[in-house]
Amino acid sequence: MTFGLEEFAGFCRTHRPAYHAEYYAMYSSWWGGVTTEPNLMVVPVDDHMVHRGDGLFETFKCVDGAIYNLEAHLDRLESGAKAIALEIPWGRAEIVERIVAVLSAAGKRDALIRIFVSRGPGGFTANPYECPEPLLLVLATKLPPPFMTVQGGGARVGVSRVPNKEGMFAQVKSVNYLPNVLMKKQAVDEGMDFMLGFDKDGHMTELPTENFGIVTAERVLKVPRPDHILLGTTMTRVLELAREKLVPAGVLAGVEEADVPLEELEKASEMLVFSTGSHVTAVTQFAGRPVGGGQPGPVWRELSRMFAEDQDNPEMLTRVL
Repeated sequence: MTFGLEEFAGFCRTHRPAYHAEYYAMYSSWWGGVTTEPNLMVVPVDDHMVHRGDGLFETFKCVDGAIYNLEAHLDRLESGAKAIALEIPWGRAEIVERIVAVLSAAGKRDALIRIFVSRGPGGFTANPYECPEPLLLVLATKLPPPFMTVQGGGARVGVSRVPNKEGMFAQVKSVNYLPNVLMKKQAVDEGMDFMLGFDKDGHMTELPTENFGIVTAERVLKVPRPDHILLGTTMTRVLELAREKLVPAGVLAGVEEADVPLEELEKASEMLVFSTGSHVTAVTQFAGRPVGGGQPGPVWRELSRMFAEDQDNPEMLTRVL
């Protein structure tokens, strides 16, 4: 059967899977416009992002027409582009314009925004110079609730069997997420919420799409050193707030970026997950054993409260609608 434009139009009219309801709108520089038709939210198969993982992405929230911590996300996008020598011809103001256009077309003030920047279409080899120009996608989808809103009893975390990404490949937020996918698959298969990775020296790293930290018995908040993880915007901001407020108040004795072996996790009084989607999440079970008596702890409560307040901080918000 030959499949052409007329057949594709017919397919679009009848292909309505339930998950399409969560796809609001998308801008694509490939065809220079915004669509609210989920079947058109596609990427050319010859784009390097598709067949080589040669692209970057960022995910952030828009709540009541304002984006939290947008500058930190764009900083990381630009830093990643520099690391892989990917030119981003769109300035920040242009990207914000695309976000506004997408949200306006969607008719939504609350959404999860994803930005993709790829080397672009142009061929099927590994040669990056075969792509004439990069591709920008801006996508708005349904905003899910934070983890603790849905599962207030806390998260269950296991130990990942997937090899850890190292060096630049851990630090750059590229679309090459196969290890992360396999970690999440293991979590689902084993009835866990998350899987925690460890580096070749046995030190904790991160979860599939989240950062991880522990609170020691001495009340020190510890997270992995930034040279072998993707430095999350949520974790970075939470650490700033903890140093600014919780250490002077005596809730924490300190905040450290350090190598944390498995043995130290087994003695932790609290464990925490940080991400755009889950906010600050308490871990109440690790490797089949309860953490902190199996209940969210006092440091989690304070960090969660401060982070919630910070999301209403005008200095951290970019108004787009």
